[in-house]
Amino acid sequence: MDYNEAQHLALLVMRVSLGLMLAAHGYGKFFTGGRIPGTAKWFDSIGMRPGRLHALMAASTEVGAGLLLALGLLHTPAAAGIVGVMTVAGWTVHRHNGFYILNEGWEYVFIIAVMAVGLAMLGPGRWSIDATLGIDDDLDGWLGLLLAAGGGLSTAVAILAGFFRPPPSPEPESGD
Repeated sequence: MDYNEAQHLALLVMRVSLGLMLAAHGYGKFFTGGRIPGTAKWFDSIGMRPGRLHALMAASTEVGAGLLLALGLLHTPAAAGIVGVMTVAGWTVHRHNGFYILNEGWEYVFIIAVMAVGLAMLGPGRWSIDATLGIDDDLDGWLGLLLAAGGGLSTAVAILAGFFRPPPSPEPESGD
């Protein structure tokens, strides 16, 4: 796509901001709080079993896809990874809480996924490793939409179908 300098700068700012924010989120799973063991216990508690596998997959996807997106390296597959991990998070954790993130709703993960798809459609911009390698226009536009949204969603559905077993809801107390 033909962009002016300001548009290339805007792509860089959006790519780096979203990518580093997501990479930091994954870094936190590895190195802060309960780290992988704590994250694994939490994953087990919400029904993503085995928890350790999913903690490692989520943290690795967030760090890896985030850094790739920030660098503009294989940015459309990186966007697909972001869509996948945000879809799983939205379905397993946030969907029952309504829309707003203030109530732990799905607003935040939805916006991250949509931004990733939008970036895949627009291409990484001139200031990216993909542009340096000459592959910056190969996976953008409608193909970027298909790969990022379709690839991310289909991967999330496969992961959820194969591994998500939500714990039973507590029985309501009888009013006898």
